[in-house]
Amino acid sequence: MNGDEFDEIDEPIIDVDDTEESSAPIIYDISSYGADYDVDGLVKRLKRGDIFIPPFQRDYVWNQAEAARLIESLLLGLPVPGVFLAKEGDSNKLSVIDGQQRLKSLLFFYEGFFNPKVGDTRKKVFRLKNVQKQFEDKTYDELEEEDRIKLDDSIIHATIIKQESPNDDNTSIYHVFERLNTGGRKLTPQEIRSAIYIGKMNELIAELNDYPAWRELFGKKNNRLKDQEMILRFFAIYSNLENYSKPIKEFLNKFNSRYKNPSENEINHLSSIFKRTSDLILKKFGKNAFRPERVFNASVFEVLMVGIAKQIDKNIDFDNFVRNLDKLYRNQDFVDSITRATSDEKVVELRHKLFNQYIEGYVRQ
Repeated sequence: MNGDEFDEIDEPIIDVDDTEESSAPIIYDISSYGADYDVDGLVKRLKRGDIFIPPFQRDYVWNQAEAARLIESLLLGLPVPGVFLAKEGDSNKLSVIDGQQRLKSLLFFYEGFFNPKVGDTRKKVFRLKNVQKQFEDKTYDELEEEDRIKLDDSIIHATIIKQESPNDDNTSIYHVFERLNTGGRKLTPQEIRSAIYIGKMNELIAELNDYPAWRELFGKKNNRLKDQEMILRFFAIYSNLENYSKPIKEFLNKFNSRYKNPSENEINHLSSIFKRTSDLILKKFGKNAFRPERVFNASVFEVLMVGIAKQIDKNIDFDNFVRNLDKLYRNQDFVDSITRATSDEKVVELRHKLFNQYIEGYVRQ
């Protein structure tokens, strides 16, 4: 993702659901246990990918002095905060929920370069700065042997968690992540989903986010992943509307967790229906299709995308449909369903029912 894509402030989006109560509606059974890792073992696991930092986490933000202070604490035998890891049920790998700044700092020091970037022609050598005299300006390889061994053998405590029930999703990890990652900029729901539900579903969403028709309809890429959340919302409502329950954040969490690795047939179907629907809406409705009042409306996006996707293979007179669309927007029940309490089960059901009744009037016989 290119940094210069985000030069401008994100376009405002109307999504009443952003302010809804997002507390978990169920009680979880979570097993957790502690593990003490020596630093050398942690770094080796990070290098192998046995412990991994999800591809979308908060950027590494420590400066070299902060990272050096962590190393110094370990060299002096001082305790450092532990880390939280989540066990991946299908692979037994451990994903980092909290502690990536510390773990990356250790990895950088052992590998010799501070926060290297892909494609860098010059890398900054990681030397300890603003630390006690015996460690000042030293790299890992330049430490005295006894200091290097002490660092290797230093212990960092890890709390490892795994959701035992419900056993058909992994949504508790979302809530743990949400509560632990409170420093700096608060992560959005989709940023958290992208960090913890790693798999083919989120890869597909990231790929479709570049689809030309979708970019025309949504606008500039959103640096808080709201555009990707809309694609996930389309997939979830399109696939599982009959089982919808609020809050919508939790509905999306469950869908993303349960279907994080869909089959190839499912991927092909979801990709095709998203592209075909986006193409048709752009062609017939124009790029402001989801902006009835000049601002992107998440509920309008949802009902238009899902409603048309469900009917896309019928012989619909879309030209007349679009010309008379104002009739639908003059229906007060429909207007209320896209502007008030938009995540309530009855409201979601109503807006899709009203839209389906409207579109069925334009099916050619």
